[in-house]
Amino acid sequence: MSDIEETPPVILITGASSGIGEATARLFASYGYGVVLAARREERLAALAEEIIGQGGIALAIPTDVTRLEDIQACVAETLANFHRIDVLFNNAGFGRLKWLEDLQPLEDIDAQLQVNLKGAIFAAWAVTPVMIENRKGHIINVDSLAGLIATPTYSVYAATKFGLRGFNEALRRELHPWGIHVSIIYPGSVETEFNQHTGARRKTGIATPKRLRLDAEYVAKSAWRLVKHPRRQVILPRYMVSVIWMNSLFPGLVDSVINRFFVQKQKEIKHTPLGNK
Repeated sequence: MSDIEETPPVILITGASSGIGEATARLFASYGYGVVLAARREERLAALAEEIIGQGGIALAIPTDVTRLEDIQACVAETLANFHRIDVLFNNAGFGRLKWLEDLQPLEDIDAQLQVNLKGAIFAAWAVTPVMIENRKGHIINVDSLAGLIATPTYSVYAATKFGLRGFNEALRRELHPWGIHVSIIYPGSVETEFNQHTGARRKTGIATPKRLRLDAEYVAKSAWRLVKHPRRQVILPRYMVSVIWMNSLFPGLVDSVINRFFVQKQKEIKHTPLGNK
């Protein structure tokens, strides 16, 4: 029996220091996976790894900035040096700045979202793909957002990164299928994580997802576990959002009108004046 068959399966998780990534690490470790924790916050990674190991699990913390190709390459190399395999890549690193386009800063808001949410996910997938092709198996799971299916005001750049991730996922799934590698995507709605603390969103209307309808990170992690056990192309969370997605696709004009009336006009306090009037 080869070494790779004797060692436990391994999942590499980006954005592992909090939220969905942290919950996924705990869950997969509880099922016997070796978990590789990749994120920028070294102290939080170390604490999570210590917790998992203390509970009898296997964990390796590797400080990683997904916007730096050399960091991702080093992370993959260290993972292989320790475990000799990568079975699952959980592409989870991401953040959002939810403001009107004219209020976003070109570098720290616009470029940073593109770098982390899209470029980082592509870099990570690129780095693990040769390993999975060589082993003729593996699973890449990209964590997207409902913003990758429905674009709404103040989500312009964030949605652009998530629509891009959606296209990347679809193409990559078709590229890697002949090698026995699964590529899946998860579209979660609002999740109760630190994400909401860093968006910079300001809502005059007070419109937001009610707390009772927000998903918890553990729920998303369980969906990832089910994907690994029973691979599928995509998962939309919560399921009832499928009807909203269809509505947006079939009746975009109606959706435009509703959003304009109940959000854009109120949020920006647009007054209805004839064109040309001051």
